[in-house]
Order: sequence, then structure tokens, then C-alpha cells
Amino acid sequence: MVASLVAAVELVLLVGAGFLLLAKPLSHALRRHAEATALAPAKKQPAPVVHRAAATKVAKPKLSRAQTGVFVFNGNGRNGAAGDAATQLHSLGYRIPGTGNAKREDYATTVVMYRRGFAAEGARLARDMHVKVVGPLDGVTPSALRGAQLAVVLGAA
Repeated sequence: MVASLVAAVELVLLVGAGFLLLAKPLSHALRRHAEATALAPAKKQPAPVVHRAAATKVAKPKLSRAQTGVFVFNGNGRNGAAGDAATQLHSLGYRIPGTGNAKREDYATTVVMYRRGFAAEGARLARDMHVKVVGPLDGVTPSALRGAQLAVVLGAA
């Protein structure tokens, strides 16, 4: 009986010592993994491609360029990119109600998005900007556009 009690106590002590020896390295490994995951760049999520601007025929735009509002989002992280693009679009005749930063800064390519009913205007803007990816609003609410019909998210390319 005494031998069994001594063996049980030794077992508890061995398990406790093993836990103490492994707990610190394991906690450091978990911390490093959590930090690496938190600091890693966001995974690239492809933008929905509704049509290619040059490949698909779309109806004629209802609005002129002067009547078409374009909100420019900086999705590439370069300082001043949205302002520069807004100036260029304004010189083409588009109305620019505002600029801002996108929720992410790792867009690989520029994307033109349009509100419902303005696909033709979106295709025209994509042609004007030489952008190939055009689709409906995704991740942007119409109210965030300040009355604009189109949004441009500037990418790295």
C-alpha cells in the first residue's frame, strides 16, 4: 500500500515536472506563431470579375463623363496615389466627389466597380484608365461613394 502511494506521488511529480519543462518553450512557440500570423500581409482575395472591359460589349453609358461621379480609393499604400489618380480622372472630365484609403493596401491590380445600373459607365471608365477588371460594388457601400456611381480601387499595377 505504501509502495503504491509512493509510486502515485512520483507519477504526479514527474507529470508536473514534465509540464513545467515543456510549458515555457511551448508558450514561446505559440507566441511566435501568433505574432507571425498577426503581422503577415492579408491573403490576396481575387476581386470578382464580372466582365473584361475590352472583351464584353456593354450598352452605351446613360451619363456623360461630367455627370459621372468617381470615388477613388488608394489600395496600393503609396502616399498620394488616390489624389494623383483623381486629378487625372478630373482632367478626363469625370466628377470626383472624394478620395480615400481602401480597407486594404495590398491590391495587386486596379479595379473599377460600379453601382447597380451603371455598368456601361464602369466599362467606359475602365477603357479610359486602361483597367481590365470591372465589376459591381464589392466591399464598398453605395453611401461610402458620396453620390458617385463608380469607384476605383488603385492597385500596385
